[in-house]
Amino acid sequence: MLKGIFDSYEKLCQFIITGSARVDLLKYTGESLLGRYFTFRLFPLSLAEVCHSHFEFPRKKTMPAWEFIESCFLQHQGSKDAFEHLLRSGGFPDPFLADSDVFIQKWRQDYLDHYVREDLRDLTEIVNVEHCFHLIQLLPPRIGSPLSINALREDLEVSHTAVRNWLRALTLVYVLFWVPPYSKNLSRGIKKEQKCYFFDWSQTQTSASAFENYVAVELFSYCAFLSDAGVGKYDLYYVRTKDGKESDFLIVKDAKPWILFECKLEASEISSHHLLHASKLGNIPFVQLVSKPNVLSIFGKKNVIVSADRFLSNFL
Repeated sequence: MLKGIFDSYEKLCQFIITGSARVDLLKYTGESLLGRYFTFRLFPLSLAEVCHSHFEFPRKKTMPAWEFIESCFLQHQGSKDAFEHLLRSGGFPDPFLADSDVFIQKWRQDYLDHYVREDLRDLTEIVNVEHCFHLIQLLPPRIGSPLSINALREDLEVSHTAVRNWLRALTLVYVLFWVPPYSKNLSRGIKKEQKCYFFDWSQTQTSASAFENYVAVELFSYCAFLSDAGVGKYDLYYVRTKDGKESDFLIVKDAKPWILFECKLEASEISSHHLLHASKLGNIPFVQLVSKPNVLSIFGKKNVIVSADRFLSNFL
């Protein structure tokens, strides 16, 4: 039907087709829409969207990494209130605009009980969706750590294949997304276990995991937007060596490491392993994002400790 409508009215109208994970089914329909549309992924609200009255096409796409970083923390002082509200409510429009703890809690439960359940039933081959909900309950303590499917299998007393299929289903309906490890140029880098995060970071249990999950969504969304817009190929990774030394996030631009990130609730001295990772990855800049406001410490032309509200409010 979409193909026929588009072909009939292509010169008269412009079309925007939305609809949760169902839009992905366009890729698998019998009639091909090839050449008729571009795909853009929609994500939860970002702090930049909340703080700015208009949104421009990415204006920093050609900037070197450090110049881009400077443009994020030098232009604007940030918004502590908007940041704290976004962190508490999550990035979905209804709970964010409601500004009510009661509404946020009710919406969060309905989101899982109704919207996710409906998409799981309609878009996946999961027979008993309750298994997926039991799995969701086990994930909050694991946010921010490499996810072991074997550990989940043991907790749920099911097969490895079953857990993998349920995780794939939750990814399909946009409950979860994945951040893989980056190991190139790191002789002792972890290569297999990925980290998973919720798109609704309010599902997490602690302040530290909520903040890291929120930053993950901001960075993942930004990479996806630039990639979808045709600016370049941007991907999000994390870095971890076999001795347990980890840097939370790495943005890779056109297959080359670009910026390394770490998340902290409080400002602290930059750990030496972050600087070592940045050096081995091509002497790239390092940004330590801090949940607390009014933090800005610059070290040369490669490293900065900055409040998340200040940096991410200009992350455009």
